Amino acid sequence: MASRLPMVLILCTGNSCRSQMAEALLRKHQGDRYDVHSAGMDPKGDVHPLAIKVMAEVGIDISRQRPKSSRDYLGHYPVRHILIVCNKANGACPRIWPGALTRTYMPLDDPAEVEGTEAEKLAVFRRVRDELDQMLTTWEPKAEAEARPRKWNP
Repeated sequence: MASRLPMVLILCTGNSCRSQMAEALLRKHQGDRYDVHSAGMDPKGDVHPLAIKVMAEVGIDISRQRPKSSRDYLGHYPVRHILIVCNKANGACPRIWPGALTRTYMPLDDPAEVEGTEAEKLAVFRRVRDELDQMLTTWEPKAEAEARPRKWNP
């Protein structure tokens, strides 16, 4: 994980859907500027198969990615920017992350919690993927006096 680029850590609860998609999309759009990783406050066992499917639809393979714990990063890697993509992780994440210069909160629906047919679930996964894609195309960390959460405002 040693990189000369500033590290962005994208946090979610299970690190199986939103944060995995966000990691891949931020790498696609700004991987030349940031060392991008994702983790969960309570990681699941695998990346959600529908997240893998909807990312493949846009030409991005996340099938080899695995959920990781936020504890693996806390105090071990020079995380400069925290990007939180869910309400639960926002509440569970430390308000101050050692070494982090910014903390951005981008709340998105959890597609894994959607009930219904596979087509209905896929529609939500696609919507969340597309929202992330739009947000992360132009995302810029903004230094604040305190690394306090702020809601995404394009």
